Amino acid sequence: MRQGTDKKKILIPIDFSEITLVALDQAINLAKVINGEITIVNVIEDYGFFNKYISSTERDDMAKRTTEKMSKLAAEKSQESGIHINSMLSHGKIYEKINEVAEMIGATLIMMGTSGSMGLMKFIGSNTLRVVRESKIPVISVKGTDIKPGLDNILLPLDLSKETKEKVAKAIWLSKLYGGVKVSVVSVAYTSDKTLLAKMKKQEAQVINFLQGKGIIATSEFIRDSGGKKLADLILDYAKKVDAGLIMIMTQQENDITDMFIGSAAQAIINNSEIPVMSVVPVPKKLTAVL
Repeated sequence: MRQGTDKKKILIPIDFSEITLVALDQAINLAKVINGEITIVNVIEDYGFFNKYISSTERDDMAKRTTEKMSKLAAEKSQESGIHINSMLSHGKIYEKINEVAEMIGATLIMMGTSGSMGLMKFIGSNTLRVVRESKIPVISVKGTDIKPGLDNILLPLDLSKETKEKVAKAIWLSKLYGGVKVSVVSVAYTSDKTLLAKMKKQEAQVINFLQGKGIIATSEFIRDSGGKKLADLILDYAKKVDAGLIMIMTQQENDITDMFIGSAAQAIINNSEIPVMSVVPVPKKLTAVL
């Protein structure tokens, strides 16, 4: 475990489904590496019209039982792992409360399962991206049940969007959290335009040089699609090829469809990847260039 005065805080939404418990175990492994602490939160969703059919006694009893169950889970996992784990209960819309709690506790990142009643799979469409887009911090979505003790390879897909520089900076940040793990860079070309292809290859070379200049082992590959595969499928296939432990994508807070990882591609990567996916929302202010 790394030494430091400030513990990094990880928020985990829990509904006691298998995948959210897997996300918790993944978060515990991460907390051990980064000297972090964990907060688990269960959100009791408002039932809207059906609220009038649920008595206040029933709601109070549900809250009490859930609070006790959360406290027990936090205590057991904390004792097993040696990681400090807090538990919380909240009421309201799930995506809103997750982000509110994250801001309230000063979380470094959110890690959540992508199935179960509180997972992202329930929210295909606007709510799926709301969890990610409305978060001010990175969100790691976990779908697979394979729990790994660490991370040794980050997959960094590149495009020509203005947020690429910020994505590279986040990849460096994450790599260094794990002690400088490898970053695999991949660019996917759907164009035959020689100018664009040259620009993409130049950018890829710049990124590799920059990563290596920061002391990070980095490799790259340039993929030309010739089989009509969708972007998400190409990224996921390449992630398996290089045995990536995490895929990093950039999303948007606004409904901007100019970035290749917005909309269906981002959603497909999040929903279909058995490998954890870190979604990073670009900050609204202008960044200092890193390349």
